[in-house]
Amino acid sequence: MSSPSSTASSDPVAAHHKINYVEFASAYPQQSCDFFAALFGWRRESFGPDYVAFHGAGLAGGFYRANLCSTASSGGALIVFYSADLDASLSLVTAHGGRIVKPVFAFPGGRRFHFTEPAGNEFAIWSES
Repeated sequence: MSSPSSTASSDPVAAHHKINYVEFASAYPQQSCDFFAALFGWRRESFGPDYVAFHGAGLAGGFYRANLCSTASSGGALIVFYSADLDASLSLVTAHGGRIVKPVFAFPGGRRFHFTEPAGNEFAIWSES
């Protein structure tokens, strides 16, 4: 799946040999993108029922329709977000329908938790305290 051409030129991270775009499989691309729009305020752009792009996440990307999902236990890459208030972020995740799959735990440098979005893709949020 290739990124929509308008994204590379409009996103501030477009730089030679730097990560510019990330795509996630989702059985429900619109629901996945809506979840993050509600959670983090991402902007979204629909390219039909099978692809929804997002912007405003620090890195542009999109969700494409596929009956697959990415989890850390299956060897998928884990995208980790930073939060200035981990407990508030956890509350937002659950309030918007995310499922906590690994409760808050300490690790060198801070604390984090893992969650899945509506299609089952796993993400994490961390904070220093």
